[in-house]
Amino acid sequence: MNNWLPLLATLFIQAMVAMALLTLPVMAPVAAKDLGVSPAMVGFYVSITYAGAMFASLTSGTTVSRFGPIRVSQLGLFICAVGLCLCASAWLPMIALGALLIGLGYGPITPASSQILARTTPPEQMGLVFSIKQTGVPVGAMMAGAIVPSLMLAINWQWSMVMVALACVISALLAQPLRKESDDLRQANLPFQMGTLTQPIRMVLGHRALATMAACSFMFSMIQMSLTTYLVTYLHDDLSYGLVSAGLLLSVTQMGGIGGRIVWGVVADKWLGAQKALALLAALMACSSMATALLLPQLPIWGVWLVLIVFGASAIGWNGVYLSEVARQAPEGKASVATGGTLTFTFLGVVIGPPIFGALSTAFGSYRAGFLALVVTSSLCAWVLFRLQRGQNQRPSLQS
Repeated sequence: MNNWLPLLATLFIQAMVAMALLTLPVMAPVAAKDLGVSPAMVGFYVSITYAGAMFASLTSGTTVSRFGPIRVSQLGLFICAVGLCLCASAWLPMIALGALLIGLGYGPITPASSQILARTTPPEQMGLVFSIKQTGVPVGAMMAGAIVPSLMLAINWQWSMVMVALACVISALLAQPLRKESDDLRQANLPFQMGTLTQPIRMVLGHRALATMAACSFMFSMIQMSLTTYLVTYLHDDLSYGLVSAGLLLSVTQMGGIGGRIVWGVVADKWLGAQKALALLAALMACSSMATALLLPQLPIWGVWLVLIVFGASAIGWNGVYLSEVARQAPEGKASVATGGTLTFTFLGVVIGPPIFGALSTAFGSYRAGFLALVVTSSLCAWVLFRLQRGQNQRPSLQS
């Protein structure tokens, strides 16, 4: 198989499930009005989706081994499509069920793609290749921000969700030709046991490097998903941007994330290493969160673009470095298990982050309060990572 074909396929699948997950948050100002709820309630939708994703990531080691990474990816896309159709019902209990299904479809996609790429990527290109693949997440978010608002104005928000669901089904069908070669190592008779739910977590907690990556991803995912979930609503409600303009600015952050993921992958591979790169990213997140909280309606549009591109490059740009390091540190043949275990902590941060952001914004009457809280989170993470890195650098000199 051509080395670039697995990368392109996994990137495309990642983009589609990311678009599926973020379709409703992009619609939040309009959908919330129809549903009679506050737009800040979208944080609970995100929490439900990632609770489902967290469970799915724990089972992904067994499901990928049993069915193969492409078949698991196809099933994930189909499940996301069903979840989107349920969300289109405009009935809150059904939306909650749809959110859970979208999460269950989203969760195994990254472990499945890690299993494919770990087999096909040379070790010296791991950071770059995994970073390129992870650009699928901001590409999907950019598609949601650029396409969904216009689609929603042309039809309505419910039918827009059905259209995104149809795109997921078509994507799953397009992946079928890759199955024979990518799923050749599947173990069809592998049993599913309850112990498989805890195996990925035990692996991560028993491995210092994997545990460090998991802790970083917990903090970073809180920041990333809060930004992605609430930016459109913040720009619309607090800064009086039109819905389409706010959606396009969300796409700007994703553009920053796409460039950031590739650049940070190269930087980590060639110069800084994963830990230093993540520490620098945390510092950039803190500065960007502060700048976003201080945005004013009269600020020139180029200034808003600059702030959001840097925010996207850091808060959305970290994933490839983190995932490549997880795959590099994982025992041979266990990339999907290790990725699933660390993603449990990543998704936990997503489950906790947006509701806290929404609650703070509601309590203070402004989404600025939520972005100021992200300054605290990212500053703490930067401080811990810089301390850890300095301690490792000083240790050899103390011994000599």
